[in-house]
Amino acid sequence: MGLERHRSAVARIATSIRGFYDRQEPFRIFHGSTNSTRPIRRKHEVDISDLRNVLQVDPKTRTALVEPNVPMDRLVEATLKYGLVPPVVMEFPGITAGGGYAGTAGESSSFKYGFFDRTINSVEMVMADGTVLKASEKENADLFRGAAGAAGSLGVTTMMELQLIEAKKFVKATYHPQQSVKDSVHEVHSHTLDDRNDYVDGILYGPEHGVVVAGEMTDEIPDAAHVQTFSHAWDPWFYMHVQEKTRGSKSPVTDYVPLAEYLFRYDRGGFWVGRSAFKYFQFPFNRATRWVLDDFLHTRMLYKALHASGESSRYIIQDLALPYSTAESFIDYTSEKLGIWPLWLCPLKQSPAPTFHPHATVDSPGFTADQMLNIGVWGFGPKDPETFVTANRDLERRLRELGGMKWFYAHAYYSEDEFWNIYNRAWYNGLRHKYAAETLPTVYDKVKIDVEADRKERAESWSRTVRSIWPVGGLWGIRKAIESKEYLIHRNSTWKWKS
Repeated sequence: MGLERHRSAVARIATSIRGFYDRQEPFRIFHGSTNSTRPIRRKHEVDISDLRNVLQVDPKTRTALVEPNVPMDRLVEATLKYGLVPPVVMEFPGITAGGGYAGTAGESSSFKYGFFDRTINSVEMVMADGTVLKASEKENADLFRGAAGAAGSLGVTTMMELQLIEAKKFVKATYHPQQSVKDSVHEVHSHTLDDRNDYVDGILYGPEHGVVVAGEMTDEIPDAAHVQTFSHAWDPWFYMHVQEKTRGSKSPVTDYVPLAEYLFRYDRGGFWVGRSAFKYFQFPFNRATRWVLDDFLHTRMLYKALHASGESSRYIIQDLALPYSTAESFIDYTSEKLGIWPLWLCPLKQSPAPTFHPHATVDSPGFTADQMLNIGVWGFGPKDPETFVTANRDLERRLRELGGMKWFYAHAYYSEDEFWNIYNRAWYNGLRHKYAAETLPTVYDKVKIDVEADRKERAESWSRTVRSIWPVGGLWGIRKAIESKEYLIHRNSTWKWKS
């Protein structure tokens, strides 16, 4: 029944897309939610929001058939019933499988498996002319890899077959304290060489306090061990818990965390971005206030509020992948120019070029050849809009100088010429021509920030003007988040640990 309903939905979508093609009109896809921080401007949409089901989990082949709007938490709940889990699980529960394929999605297991799309066996896509194709390594292979990270600019993904691996009950999480940026960068790489580790990432709290987090799946925990969780309202936020456990220490500290709790450990507080809401409202930040406001402090609600408030236009949320050899220089730059801490460190296995995923343009002697280090830079930027744009442009310049690339979910200010000096235009245009995708917006059209349009909107939009007045924008964001009722999703999630 599920596959029958799916085929009917795909036929409807294909007919709608064919209409746009016949009229030679560009269109965008409405998924129902987003984890992008770019401004949302909707026109000529095709609604695929009903494609949100896990259609099949096959424990024999260790695969799952999944529609694109399936979020990570629903996917994990479906596969854990069979003792299986996706190799790469994005660490925000609301990020969807389709978003992981069309965007760049790499998490703390990506040093081993690569970006999320590298764990996909095949995709079903509706092309811009309404044709339905299957793409895999054996069939339309150039489309299969080219559409990964291309922001939906080559076609519309309607189903994918995901790989699964054996799940275990817990993650043995070991926090390795570091005393410098250099040590933190080198130790992240060192832990990716340990075959026992299933997950590796790092948190830099400041120039003299970093922590490398190494996770190993296990079914066994010591009898006296405390099971640590992060999903409940009275639980600590993960990054604060790790900071407290390692402050002033040089010795590793270990927790035993239920698997799903580990996968989504950054959900409460959105890593540490949620703390900015307290700063914005000048509201006390303590365990009691976090408990009271818990419904608002999960990533789904934080994204809703961020978009509605208008604050995304002055908030720097960037993931930037660099060669290990230049990562320390980039961190020194962000410290001096932006003063944003903490920073997130995540080792990534590169995809073969050509690709829209970040890939190194300089060598890193002494480090794994096909690996980069992602640096998450998330915090308030300059309040003045023009200064904000200048800061982002300078960030892009320095990133390019150091051989790095950014992820497309965030603000991108490149000129078109700058953009195509970074990415392979001839390869991409060849795919657009071959697969009749030239009526779709280009990947550059989809990821760029139109600075002139934003200036005009700020000048002419009374809504933008009103929301820029403190605390009107924040209160409006809260209202829209409440109206979405997405707080109910977390309340009713079955992946949360029950002792």
